[in-house]
Amino acid sequence: MKRLSLLDIILLGMTNFALYVGAGNIIFPPILGLQAGENVSAAAIGFLLTGVGLPVIAAIALARVSGNLNEITAPIGLKAGLAASVICYLCIGPLYAIPRTATVSYELSCAPFLPAGDYLPYYTAAYFIIAVLFALYPNKILDTLGKILSPVKIAALLILVITGVFLIPGAGSSAQGVFIDGAFSQGIINGYLTLDTLASLAFGIVIVDAIRSRKVTESKLIVRYACISGCLAGVGFITIYLGLFHIGYTSYAIAPQADNGAQVLGAYVSFAYGAGGQLFLAVLIGIACLVTAIGLICACASYFSKITGMKYRNLALIFALFSGLIANLGLTELIKISVPILIAIYPMFIVLVFGSFLIPFLRRPAFAIAPTALLALIFGFNDAAESLGLHVLPDVLRQNLPLYADSLAWLLPCFVLFVVLFILDKTRPAKSAA
Repeated sequence: MKRLSLLDIILLGMTNFALYVGAGNIIFPPILGLQAGENVSAAAIGFLLTGVGLPVIAAIALARVSGNLNEITAPIGLKAGLAASVICYLCIGPLYAIPRTATVSYELSCAPFLPAGDYLPYYTAAYFIIAVLFALYPNKILDTLGKILSPVKIAALLILVITGVFLIPGAGSSAQGVFIDGAFSQGIINGYLTLDTLASLAFGIVIVDAIRSRKVTESKLIVRYACISGCLAGVGFITIYLGLFHIGYTSYAIAPQADNGAQVLGAYVSFAYGAGGQLFLAVLIGIACLVTAIGLICACASYFSKITGMKYRNLALIFALFSGLIANLGLTELIKISVPILIAIYPMFIVLVFGSFLIPFLRRPAFAIAPTALLALIFGFNDAAESLGLHVLPDVLRQNLPLYADSLAWLLPCFVLFVVLFILDKTRPAKSAA
């Protein structure tokens, strides 16, 4: 019976961590830390609950079914589950997330060093050639990402975080705006809005395939190693996020008017590293985006290869080419379409993830989980409409539903509905549940 070595387990955890932490994850905490001021601890705790807790739980849920997302979506039916999974992979893959890694990487790590002009086509061509060269060999993901890119990315993040502990620009400010009285809830909301739970459902298949590439075939061992890697990634998230929150909190003196985390980090690295600071940040952002792009290409190609029978390599090339075209020709407009779709399906997938842990305790999982997932989807579509400036629900509901303004109005109704259906499922006569 083949087992992973300790080194392989560590590499697996490093790979898992590195897959998630793209530019968006890096620039989120600094601006929250700056705006939260003296309430930074409350904001950080809230952010960790949803920005780390939910993705790790989703990763464990997918590990329990050996990376098969269709088993997570099974309670809503085969066709509906397949449709939801396909939409999820397309949106966090070639229709949005993969092209965005290239454009964000270009804007933050390349454009500042170039003369005036549009060099994005040349950059994306080189970017996706490199990405697909790594993605073409998913069985060597631990040897490529795990031993090469992931350690560089993690080392750069650790250098930044450790520097933030010893080189402090100044004291934090007072809390700003909504962070004065609601720092904890704002942390929860911003962690939720990273949408990393959906990323977990994509990257889970990459991690499971990486374990199998080491000739591990026993399902229990695959689940165990995937869960361990998710937990190791969670520890990494917490360490890096707390460090970035601290950097944001102490950077008020050098970035008092910052509107986003990129500005905060830019000001900090200039303060800490001088002229080389922007180059350091450029390398960090560039590698962070590239690793995430590689992981997403692997995940999407692997998933669609399994459900269509097409060759993995052909799909990897197609997704890389399509993502490069989108990055150059229509990302802004595509984001307007893709992001609302992600917002719409996000609550439903959270329900399905948590529901998957309760399936062993249900006589008829579909009876309790499917209606709850449907209700979450309805709220999700409403949140998507709100993101587009459309108000579907009457004002009286919008004003009185708990957490409506925070895109979390689905939470309480779905919890209540699931509890009621769970009780009904447990109390129905045995032959009625057959």
